[in-house]
Amino acid sequence: MNVHVLLFQAGEDSEGIHSLEIKEKTVVLMFEEKDDAERYCGLLEAQDFPSPTVEIVDRSEIEIFCKQSGYESRFVEKGFIPNNQEERLLISPPHTNLDVSGWDENLDYSSDDLENETETDISHLDNLKRSLEDLL
Repeated sequence: MNVHVLLFQAGEDSEGIHSLEIKEKTVVLMFEEKDDAERYCGLLEAQDFPSPTVEIVDRSEIEIFCKQSGYESRFVEKGFIPNNQEERLLISPPHTNLDVSGWDENLDYSSDDLENETETDISHLDNLKRSLEDLL
């Protein structure tokens, strides 16, 4: 089964997948319908977030990627109606987002913004990047 995910800088070395932080877990959304994914992109853009592209990917590949990366994947089915605040995040992004203005493969990890990053975190990000590249 194919799903739709949101990718930033798709096909580039600094490609990334959209994720949410929910209850201290990183969650990747998998949309059943392209229209729902595109609407979510529009909501992100309305918040001055960089514009992702909607990419179609095999659901099992995303689930494997998430498991290997320590992420959760959440399937957003057609016509999904949230029952609580947490589920609302599956159809509408939070009002605040992390600053991604300097997001690039050549990030300066010694900058003040990333002062608390550890080598383990950086290594984890490199592994995630490789996993995303393998998906394409």
